[in-house]
Amino acid sequence: MNQSDTIEVLLVDDHAVVRSGLGAFLMAFDDLELVAEANSGEDAVALCNRFHPDVVLMDLKMPGMGGVEATRRIREHWPDIQVVALTSFKDKELVQTAMEAGAIGYLLKNVSADDLAEAVRAARKGEPTLAPEAAQALIQSTRKTPEIGFDLTDREREVLALMAEGMSNPEIADELMVSRSTVKFHVSNILSKLGADSRTEAVALALQHDLIS
Repeated sequence: MNQSDTIEVLLVDDHAVVRSGLGAFLMAFDDLELVAEANSGEDAVALCNRFHPDVVLMDLKMPGMGGVEATRRIREHWPDIQVVALTSFKDKELVQTAMEAGAIGYLLKNVSADDLAEAVRAARKGEPTLAPEAAQALIQSTRKTPEIGFDLTDREREVLALMAEGMSNPEIADELMVSRSTVKFHVSNILSKLGADSRTEAVALALQHDLIS
């Protein structure tokens, strides 16, 4: 690993014009040095073994070994080499898999030269940098989808249980000693909250998801 103030960078992208543009970005800064370029994941791993750069700017979508797998291998063999994913794609699954593979940053290719340089400097220090779109994708991926029926009230669960017994609205009203309009209101809420089109479907969902005993 380079011990001087200069940060050695390996640039990985299967498009020569992209490498050229990003390389020009890097050469604009005195503290950044482009030591090698790779056009595939396989080449990236081989060049890491040869040059041992401080930071790898890694394209994710490439023929053959993709950037995610290359990132994983680099991080496994040389944990002191940091990888910043640099891609045109911002879907949450790609962001998540890249970060799980060991990337410390995730930037889109429309990044400015200054932001790219800052991300490289941060990566060398072990500090993450995420494009806003990538950060949002990660936040969304960690949010758990609420379980079906989580918002049913106790009374609605009670009505649902009686529906499962095959009772009609008038029979449920008599059982609970409430008006028929009240029961109709509860049934309507139950169908809406479960996303069901009918009483039968609502009961089936309730049994499937253990909403009633």
